[in-house]
Amino acid sequence: MRNTLIWEEPDITYIPTLEGFSYLATVLDCCTKKAVGYAVADHMRTELICEALDMAVRNCPPVRGATIFHSDRGSQYMSREFSDLLESYGVLASVGRTGVCWDNAWAESFNATLKNERVHRVIYRTHDEAIRDAVSWIELRYNQKRLHSSLGYRTRNEVEAEYRESRMAA
Repeated sequence: MRNTLIWEEPDITYIPTLEGFSYLATVLDCCTKKAVGYAVADHMRTELICEALDMAVRNCPPVRGATIFHSDRGSQYMSREFSDLLESYGVLASVGRTGVCWDNAWAESFNATLKNERVHRVIYRTHDEAIRDAVSWIELRYNQKRLHSSLGYRTRNEVEAEYRESRMAA
């Protein structure tokens, strides 16, 4: 059984639309590499990352006092509102060093993959169109079909299913 969960949230990523930017916040499970929570909105206020964290908690309940959430030093992640939400779930905060992109390298890779495989290939007319497409890419491509070398060239959903089966058998 996994006694510790490590979640990482990349910087909020910008998705251009003809109506202005949409913003995506994602919570990634460092064990399965799966996007376990996300939120897309037409703003980048703290409530955006709180919504992504809420989804992660519903999809992958944290181990109180043992789940670690790692982020950069963005104002949303350093806010009292977000800190209180982490505390309410029993999730420990970890913050990268200022100006050191390697602290979030894997998570930053997620944003680059999203943009290279999807966002830079499409012109979104509306925020709703960008939201639907980002959610579809995460759920139907990234988590379900995209293979990852560090997972033995399996999908994130396959690794998560194996983990759940092993917990049931234990």
